[in-house]
Amino acid sequence: MDRRAFFRTALDKGGKAVVKAADSSAKKQAARWIRPPYALNELEFLLACTRCGDCIDACPHDVIFPLSAKMGAKAAATPALDLLNKGCHLCENWPCVTACEARALQRPESDTDTLNLPKLAKISIDEQTCLPFNGPECGACIDSCPVPGALTLELYKPLINRDICTGCGLCIEACIAEPKAIKIASLYSQ
Repeated sequence: MDRRAFFRTALDKGGKAVVKAADSSAKKQAARWIRPPYALNELEFLLACTRCGDCIDACPHDVIFPLSAKMGAKAAATPALDLLNKGCHLCENWPCVTACEARALQRPESDTDTLNLPKLAKISIDEQTCLPFNGPECGACIDSCPVPGALTLELYKPLINRDICTGCGLCIEACIAEPKAIKIASLYSQ
């Protein structure tokens, strides 16, 4: 190996290590919020997002909001979903995605199938607070789910199919238990 090849290899390996570390750091930080539909991988998203607010303005259900400066300079003013209080309605024409000129939110080019929905978050049921797990029947969440087969009843108790569930949070909005029996977490959370 000549000297030029040696340095080229060293730079290539060093650059990959830096990108890998930055990606890992971005994902760790992103465990604290949930991005809008069709958001790029967190590091790519942070590099692409111009913080223009167009996706926030385009959301007809006011589910998208800008992250505060308390979340750190890298994430400040970038869009996130308020799925603890409102569900993403998985709008037919994806106005938030369409509004993103920077393409930080982008539907896959080959995505012509309307059933190929984005994964937004991870949803789980807290059996300690879910009413059907503790005696009374409920089912308030069942009719709220827009994805066929994602939320079903098994022996009168709600069951989430994580392979199908998008994490839209509409079931959380419909849940009548206090505290809410349906929990949500970022895709990047452990």
